[in-house]
Amino acid sequence: MSLYKRLHEQQGPAATGLPSRRDPVLDELRQRIHHHLIDELGPILYDKRLSEDDLRRRVHEQLQSALAQERTPLTAADKAQLIQDVSDDILGYGPIDRLLKEEAVTEIMVNGPDSVYVERSGRIEKDTASFVDETHLRRIIDKIVGQVGRRIDESTPMVDARLPDGSRVNAVIHPLAIGGPFLTIRKFSTDPLQIDDLIRFGTLNAQSARFLQACVVGRLNIIVSGGTGTGKTTTLNVLSSFIPSDERIVTVEDAKELQMHQDHVLSLEARPPNIEGRGQVTIRDLVKNCLRMRPDRIVVGECRAGEALDMLQAMNTGHDGSITTIHSNSPRDTLSRIETMTLMAGFDLPIRAIREQMASALDLVVHLSRLRDGTRRITHITEVQGMEGDVITLQDIFMFDYSMGVDDKGRFRGHLKATGVRPKFAEKLADLGIRLGAEVFQPEPMGQKAVGR
Repeated sequence: MSLYKRLHEQQGPAATGLPSRRDPVLDELRQRIHHHLIDELGPILYDKRLSEDDLRRRVHEQLQSALAQERTPLTAADKAQLIQDVSDDILGYGPIDRLLKEEAVTEIMVNGPDSVYVERSGRIEKDTASFVDETHLRRIIDKIVGQVGRRIDESTPMVDARLPDGSRVNAVIHPLAIGGPFLTIRKFSTDPLQIDDLIRFGTLNAQSARFLQACVVGRLNIIVSGGTGTGKTTTLNVLSSFIPSDERIVTVEDAKELQMHQDHVLSLEARPPNIEGRGQVTIRDLVKNCLRMRPDRIVVGECRAGEALDMLQAMNTGHDGSITTIHSNSPRDTLSRIETMTLMAGFDLPIRAIREQMASALDLVVHLSRLRDGTRRITHITEVQGMEGDVITLQDIFMFDYSMGVDDKGRFRGHLKATGVRPKFAEKLADLGIRLGAEVFQPEPMGQKAVGR
């Protein structure tokens, strides 16, 4: 049981500042005051000239005034909670506003008005937050998607969006969401993670970090692969931080998530069709267009379909050093998925031609997994060596050592270890003046301190 749950059970619902179940009288009063504030403040709420502090002050003044006119008897605690709830609705994102501000929360999953789950430290647990009803939840969803110019209605019941801080948002409403609406928010840290953070978390070690930095600086084409929620975008962010600041970078994403620190970065974002079903701009359209923008590097947030072909073409036509992410279960599966997605481009290409393109274009696959203990680890760093017959040959340069077992808390003891194989592209890096000493590829004995296995 998590510390959060234990504290909640010991101290009661009041310790979290949220009621254990909703009071219909308070909910009705809250709705009435909310609508009153919207009527009174109107356009002021969307006035960009007002600072956040000024807007918050005006909302609180109107709240106090509206409460003073109410005859419903309220305790001091109920009054404070009511002010907080209405403020969160108008200025923030309602009941989930406090979760968005909580550093330990990495994902928020709203499974309907009365069911909110969060991910803390890689573990999913139920939270006490709840919405008044479906209309309340729908209003918060409309607010989120409206901020980035997206829409959600019966004709478009699914939407991908983002919060101003870059957090990824997915919403599904009726008629697709039975018992919904459903809202999923993957939070992004306000302070983007750096390579030192990943080393500290155990995602990789200093030896493999040095190797990956050399690969990015040496303009190798890299695929970051893994399942959902394994940390692919975070790893892509960290790898892109190694790109030299004097290079022109073009990023292509469904919803902007990458947080580049370089000065010369151009960000492109896909656009869904409008209400008439027109005006859609796909990832594939953007990848094609960015080839005309004189990029030194192309960074694609994720390849899901036919854009994989355009990405391979770019990597094979002088745009070395490109990086993208792909959903897959292993490095070998990554190549199979790219093969399938290339066929989705609509061209009747021979399988061998596709594989030859892949073998020529790709240099490295960095594969991540979310382990049973909730941690996200790089489990494979694999070189794409070339073709042998009709098969693309792969060679693991670093592998996660599962044989080291787990500790008393169920956390994996293992880490990335060099396999002892020196990659073929080490000579290419050396030609560019990037020399990796033999110690980088020095193998460690596998399975040392194997405990609890």
